[in-house]
Amino acid sequence: MNNAIKTFLFISIIGLGFNSCKQNEVNGIIIGLTLSENQSLSENRELIQLIKDALNLNEQAIPKLINFPCGGAAGCYDLGFVLTQIIYQIGEDEFIEMILLLDTNYINKLQGLIMAGLEYGDNNNDGKSDNKKIEKEFPTLNEILTKLKMAAEISTTTFKTKTMKYN
Repeated sequence: MNNAIKTFLFISIIGLGFNSCKQNEVNGIIIGLTLSENQSLSENRELIQLIKDALNLNEQAIPKLINFPCGGAAGCYDLGFVLTQIIYQIGEDEFIEMILLLDTNYINKLQGLIMAGLEYGDNNNDGKSDNKKIEKEFPTLNEILTKLKMAAEISTTTFKTKTMKYN
């Protein structure tokens, strides 16, 4: 019995040690608890690097952030919060430049994540969800995302129509 308790304590201490190595903040970007708690240490390190890359205007970081495993629900709200903080930090115009060549699937998911981050994130650090809307907070970005989605829909519809014509 004594060995079982020692083993349990040892494993618990090791587990806490690994968990405490995770970062919940990088360069002023806060990673929500639900997102960070549901990550492995390697996933946390990857997220930290992606955030740093995005802040350094590396456009390849954005699609990776959009598809980063968030675990659903609150974890995805936290990921949206990370994205909104990046937008605030680098500026709406710089962020737009980074997303102009994204595939439609990324655009749809990005818009949803930003909407969740604005609504449920605490961007003003008052301890409460902000309940902000993308239309008011990032009007230019919202307009660009909407136009990119519409252009993709028109392109897809045109392709389907032409394909049906020739079949």
